[in-house]
Amino acid sequence: MEPVLDLAGIGFGPSNLALAIAVEEHARPVRARFFERQRQFGWHRGMLLEDATMQVSFLKDLVTLRNPTSTFSFLCYLRDRGRLIDFVNHKNLFPLRKEFHDYFEWAAEQVGHHVSYGAEVSAVRAEGDGFAFCAGGETVRARNLVLATGLEANLPEGVEAGERIWHNKDLLTKVDGLEEPRQVVVVGAGQSAAEAVAFFHDRFPGAEVHGVFARYGYSPADDSSFANRIFDPAAVDEFYGAPEEVKQRLMGYHANTNYGVVDGELIEELYRRVYREKVVGRQRLLLHNTSRLTDVNADGKCVIESLADGGRVPVDADVIVFATGYRPADPVRLLGELAGRCERDERGRLKVTRDYRVVTDDSVRGGIYLQGGTEHTHGITSSLLSNTAVRVGEILESVVRRVRQAEPRLQAVK
Repeated sequence: MEPVLDLAGIGFGPSNLALAIAVEEHARPVRARFFERQRQFGWHRGMLLEDATMQVSFLKDLVTLRNPTSTFSFLCYLRDRGRLIDFVNHKNLFPLRKEFHDYFEWAAEQVGHHVSYGAEVSAVRAEGDGFAFCAGGETVRARNLVLATGLEANLPEGVEAGERIWHNKDLLTKVDGLEEPRQVVVVGAGQSAAEAVAFFHDRFPGAEVHGVFARYGYSPADDSSFANRIFDPAAVDEFYGAPEEVKQRLMGYHANTNYGVVDGELIEELYRRVYREKVVGRQRLLLHNTSRLTDVNADGKCVIESLADGGRVPVDADVIVFATGYRPADPVRLLGELAGRCERDERGRLKVTRDYRVVTDDSVRGGIYLQGGTEHTHGITSSLLSNTAVRVGEILESVVRRVRQAEPRLQAVK
């Protein structure tokens, strides 16, 4: 029989990748394994546009805020790739998104001995002091679970993805099949929507590109120094201990640091393009503000409707891209009947302790930890990279404490 794991990670995106590194670096041996249904590591591959940059500093990588001396840092990656001096000379805190994805892959390869790819988890149940579940045709037993099931694409009600209707997450995986489009529609007002508009405008010089959003214009992200304190590790403590009404106000105050906002440089670039086309007399970048998309058909036919005066513009689109964001995947959906033993608050939200552990009834003796789905308890950094390195350190220390209480001596399995 396989030894009981101290920690089983379900999902292997950046959050559980950072946790695997923390396990590798921990002073005490920890039996850990991670299970990912994809065949290889991947993170938002459909939006790895060539000129798209990260929106967080490279110092908020997988490790630095937890362990500044780690050999898994972005700077160590650059040294390994032979680009450290080039990056320093670049004088930029924000790497290309493709580069950061390559950094993730580089790190994932180094902890690959902890990961089972192509292993979908099912039939999770409580067993003894922990849990048992099926993954990749085997039964796995673990004292603690760490769920990092990520985000799910959000489409408007009544809209279904198809040949001509995409979510922006599939942009790069589908665009090569698009031949000389005449009309492209992009719905949304956030960073991904603005990037998609610019991408189509560049890639297809013969196409009219329609950007559709309810706002009067793209809104800039607030990345000022004081506002960015909402992403500080100390802010998690403050948010967690705050009354519910204060939490709601804080989320409202600082939503514009992350949600539905666009980098200022990209806003300016799109405005320059619109103005230039007005000057030369050929407009093909058409931004429809205070508008919505309606009457959407699977063949691409749709109507852009003004929210101000009700005016309607029919469009026969070759493709409609909904850059309408993501919603947290239900973190306990795969737990089956165990989900009913997880306690919830008066709004139906999971109760979560400060160390990211789900509150359960007494029949569940193992720990269930969340990476994501804790915005209501821990704040805006719940599913973001900004606090990942610190968060995984806190989760791992909690797991180790629980294991030490249950079994004084751990044996390493690496």
